[in-house]
Amino acid sequence: MPTNEDLRQRAERLRLYGLLAHWAEARDAGWAASLLDWEESERARRSLERRLKDARIGRFKPLADFDWIWPTRFDRAAIDALMGLDFFKDAGNAVVVGPNGVGKSTIARNIAHQAVLQGHTVLFTSAGQLLGDLAAIDSASALRRRLGHYAAPALLVIDEVGYLSYSNRHADMLFELINRRYETKSTLVTTNRPFSDWHEVFPGAACIVSLVDRLVHNAEIIAIDGDSCRLKEATERADQRARQRRAPTS
Repeated sequence: MPTNEDLRQRAERLRLYGLLAHWAEARDAGWAASLLDWEESERARRSLERRLKDARIGRFKPLADFDWIWPTRFDRAAIDALMGLDFFKDAGNAVVVGPNGVGKSTIARNIAHQAVLQGHTVLFTSAGQLLGDLAAIDSASALRRRLGHYAAPALLVIDEVGYLSYSNRHADMLFELINRRYETKSTLVTTNRPFSDWHEVFPGAACIVSLVDRLVHNAEIIAIDGDSCRLKEATERADQRARQRRAPTS
């Protein structure tokens, strides 16, 4: 049973100054505790709703529905640890490496969603969206503000590094962003290229060695291998449609 002082402290944290001004009346009437419960519950709901919207995670398949038998190589325990947000403890990073279609983005979206549910701020973006957004800014002050936007979330997910090639300016901006977040915020990256190939993603960029060095320091790196899950699912859908077409009609 919360004490009168406990309830009053909750009201102060919520900044319910009208309630505090009439505290004796609310306490004696017996509805102060209920009002505080309602207010805390509604604020938590609205906060979750706002953070989910700001995270821009999009639609995704829950890991409960993920076909763990399909990949030929993966570390399930390491993925479970990422879902438990273990890498958040020391502002660590995470990198999921693997060929196209093995579920890297699905895993990243699930981790991002779990972080939001745990009360963290999150932003999910593709490498193309992120670097295209930054490259379109030609004002130094506007670029600093936009870099601050991407540097702010507790978890930044950069999906699909390696699917496109970028200029030296793109590489410099990504380095600046990773450097701003280094050892202060967690970053999760998915890529279809090993780090030894990143010089092909950012050809001629002088900062790639330093970028990778900061990204992988204190990072959990998970490799996934196998054939494309999307191709598998498309084949299964085609087979199902073929069976339906062959089925006799009454």
